[in-house]
Amino acid sequence: MSAQFVKAAKRVTHELQGIVVSSGLMDKTVKVRVGGQKWNKVVNKTFSNPKNYLVHDPKSSLRTGDIVAIAPGWRTSRHKRHVVKHIIAPYAEPIDKRPAVPTAEERIAEQVEKRAAKEQRRSARSAAPEA
Repeated sequence: MSAQFVKAAKRVTHELQGIVVSSGLMDKTVKVRVGGQKWNKVVNKTFSNPKNYLVHDPKSSLRTGDIVAIAPGWRTSRHKRHVVKHIIAPYAEPIDKRPAVPTAEERIAEQVEKRAAKEQRRSARSAAPEA
């Protein structure tokens, strides 16, 4: 099971870039605005169509105003489906004075450990009523 999970997590190469609009209001979560455009065929013109994403920030290292790269990841809550990949341009506070953003390998390893612990708890719980 975990081998399939690791393959799927490494296969994701899609990356979005945006600016952190809100940080510090939610634990380990930031809101990132990603720019976009939409074509209106009636007026034959493109209009700006930005989208906001709730993004998982495992070590709370982002600040409002940072420009970041985000990638789709596993679902961490009802509305969080993206995770911070790296900081492109910090705002105000330098990167050296913040907690480091975990790499993809570190995030995958942490998720595999959590999954293994959950399976172990499940097996222990199912074996307890039989005894």
